[in-house]
Amino acid sequence: MSFWGKVIQRLFPGFYKERKQLYKTVKKQSRELAAARKEIASLHNQLRQFERTSLEYMDPALYPHAVRQWYLHRTGNILDLDNPRTFNEKIQWMKLYDPDPRKALLADKYRVRKWVAERIGEQYLTPLLGVYRYGSEIDFDALPNQFVLKVTHGSHMNVIVTDKTAEDLASLRKKADAWLHRSIAFEGFELHYNDIPRRIIIEDLLQNADGDLPDYKLWCFDGKVRFTELIVNRKTTPQMAMLDPQWQLLPFTTGTYPAAESVPEMPEQIPEMIRIAEILSEGFPHVRVDLYLLDSGEIRFGEMTFTTSAGACRWTPPEADLWVGEMLQLPEAQIPES
Repeated sequence: MSFWGKVIQRLFPGFYKERKQLYKTVKKQSRELAAARKEIASLHNQLRQFERTSLEYMDPALYPHAVRQWYLHRTGNILDLDNPRTFNEKIQWMKLYDPDPRKALLADKYRVRKWVAERIGEQYLTPLLGVYRYGSEIDFDALPNQFVLKVTHGSHMNVIVTDKTAEDLASLRKKADAWLHRSIAFEGFELHYNDIPRRIIIEDLLQNADGDLPDYKLWCFDGKVRFTELIVNRKTTPQMAMLDPQWQLLPFTTGTYPAAESVPEMPEQIPEMIRIAEILSEGFPHVRVDLYLLDSGEIRFGEMTFTTSAGACRWTPPEADLWVGEMLQLPEAQIPES
C-alpha cells in the first residue's frame, strides 16, 4: 500500500472501507460485463453461421426475397429488382439473373492465372510459390522469407508475410484452414464464389522501394475501361481517387476510403494497363480488373471482381450510384431453376 493509502486508511477508516468495497464491486461488474460481451459475440457468430447455412439450402425461388432483405439491412435502401437503375441495384440483379459460369472461373485466384496467361501473357502474373488443399501441406521451410498467403475463393482472406522468422507458422496454418471452411457465397449472395474449389495459394510478395504498392482497379463495362479506382498509402492511411482514362479526377468515390488529398502524375504504363484490362474484360457486362505497378515499370495482375463490395458500395456522393449504374447494361435474364 502506498504512503497516502495508509494515511487515508488511518484518518478515514469508514471511507477507506467503502472505497475498497466499491473497487471490488466495479472489478466484478467489469468481469461480468466482459463475459457477457463475449457470450453475445459468440451468439452473434452462431446466428450468422445459422443464417448462412439456411440460405445455402434455400429454394432458389426465394432468393429474390432474401436478396431484398439483405440489401435493405446492408444499405438501408429498398431494392428495385424489376427496374434496377443504380450500380448497386444492378449488381443485385446480376447476382440473381446472370449466372455466368465464367465468373467462378475468373474469381478463382488460382484458375484465373491460366486465363490471364492465355490472353495477355505469363509476364503479368505474380510468381506462384505453391498451391495447397490444407494448411498442413504447406512446407514453410521451402518458402522464401517474404510471401503472400491467400485462399482462392473469397476476399480479405490473405496474410502478407514480410519476415517468416517472426511468424507463428502453426497459427498461420490454422488461419488458412479456417478460411478454407468459410464460404462467402451466402454472406452477400455472391453465389459464384460457391463454385470455386477451395485452396490455399502462396505467391511472391510484391513491393516497391517506398513500401507502398498502389492498387489500380480498372472498372470495365462491355470490355471498355470507364474509370480507374486508384488506392494509395495502402499500408498506412489508404486514400482513393477515381480517374477517367485520360487521368482526370472524377467527382466521386465508392466510400471505401477517404478521397485522396492529391493525385500522382499519370504513369506511362496506364495505356498498357487499359489495354490488358479491356482484353481480360471482353464479353462481360461488368468486371473490375485489379492491377499493380512496380518500380521497375512492370505490371502485375491482381484479380477480377464481378461484385464489388457485394453491390453495396457506399457511394460519395450518393448520386454516383446512379451515374455508374448507367454504364452497366444488363444482359438477358436467366431465371434459376427451383
